Amino acid sequence: MNDSARLLIVDDEPNICSGLSKGLASEVAFIDVAHDADEALEKFDATPFSVVISDVRLPGRMDGLELVSRLLHLQPSTTVIVITAHGTVETAVDAMRRGAFDFITKPVDLNLIRQQVRRAVEHFRLKGENQSLREKLADVGEITGIVGNCSAIKDVFRQIRQVAGTDATVLIHGESGTGKELVARALHDLSNRSGGPFVPINLGALPESLLESELFGHEKGAFTGAARRKAGCFEQACGGSLFLDEVTEMSPKSQLDLLRVLETGNFCRIGGEEMLQSDARIISATNKNIQELIEDGSFREDLYYRLNVIPIDIPSLRQRKEDVPLLVEHFLQLFCQRHQRPPKQFASAALQALMAFAWPGNIRQLRNLIERLVVTVTSNTIEPSDLPTDILPDTAISAAPRLLSEVVEEAEKKAIREALATHGFHREQTAKAIGVSVRTLHYKMSRYGLH
Repeated sequence: MNDSARLLIVDDEPNICSGLSKGLASEVAFIDVAHDADEALEKFDATPFSVVISDVRLPGRMDGLELVSRLLHLQPSTTVIVITAHGTVETAVDAMRRGAFDFITKPVDLNLIRQQVRRAVEHFRLKGENQSLREKLADVGEITGIVGNCSAIKDVFRQIRQVAGTDATVLIHGESGTGKELVARALHDLSNRSGGPFVPINLGALPESLLESELFGHEKGAFTGAARRKAGCFEQACGGSLFLDEVTEMSPKSQLDLLRVLETGNFCRIGGEEMLQSDARIISATNKNIQELIEDGSFREDLYYRLNVIPIDIPSLRQRKEDVPLLVEHFLQLFCQRHQRPPKQFASAALQALMAFAWPGNIRQLRNLIERLVVTVTSNTIEPSDLPTDILPDTAISAAPRLLSEVVEEAEKKAIREALATHGFHREQTAKAIGVSVRTLHYKMSRYGLH
């Protein structure tokens, strides 16, 4: 018997409630019964249960499948077993889609349901232990890959801890390369939805013609090339979190489509008539000033308020330069192990140069540089002479005055050329690596003749 497990049985037949209570008394510490969904919700609201067994057909305004959704919304870690005398494949699929742990048909085999209750209790226990472990990890200042110890990043850690346990919509703002997706994953991993999927989509990397299908899915034959039904991101993220990166890159039509789903929670696949319900937590991100986009009419103000329920601002690397040595050590260990290189270290002067640099590409730029140095530097100590010339402080001073715009364009052209070469001129991968949309990359390549 589990000394702390609590079981709630929901069925309108007294004999079923009585039989299950007696048959499962040896498996859990406490058992209660409810005869309809309203009574079950009232008891659950007073004291949540580890495991719930519910019939599909219940008297009153709410059936067992709707009860599953409501209970898991109140406490996602609860495990729910659905039983019914009218078992069909469609009902089973619907129950599992709503988050049910298992589906059993009547007449109930007592040995089977005992076994399933044991598994459900163990599932509940493991989810609790995993949540506790994630919270301990957060307490030591490192959340799913986010490294830092300065006050600015500690403030981000604090916000993540405060918000993660809720279903509130979050908008992450930060420059390209600051780690917005890492923050989104931390919000998911530290939440009650961590057992569900984390589905990221880069809205700036997709043309408008494909975006609707990626978000909402499509039915077979909905358009040329639709050879089979495809679930979109909203459907894939059911029970988990949907991360909308570069949300400000959407066209006005796509913004309106997204707003409708956020307002109603409902959507249809392209070419379909079935109304589906979104149960995904929405986390979005941008590197743009949304207020300016709203003022010039390129971003909807009503959509902004829907997305910006909880704002989280990520500091740039130049705002947290005291974290550079910590990040350098982290990336050195990571890439020496990944590329099977002996341990390396930075000479003091080389590390000082890294701390003095402005890092326009933020942590992504630092990460890529450390990986390149790990692979290409043969000695165990990385010296200032191993660094790219644009990193060294004395190379920033030109012999003759130059316009700032010329310096910026030259650096931008060089960065794009190197990124294209690194990614084999694959434009989507390159755009993602340097933190711009594919459209912006196309424009820059045309401007600088990089074809």
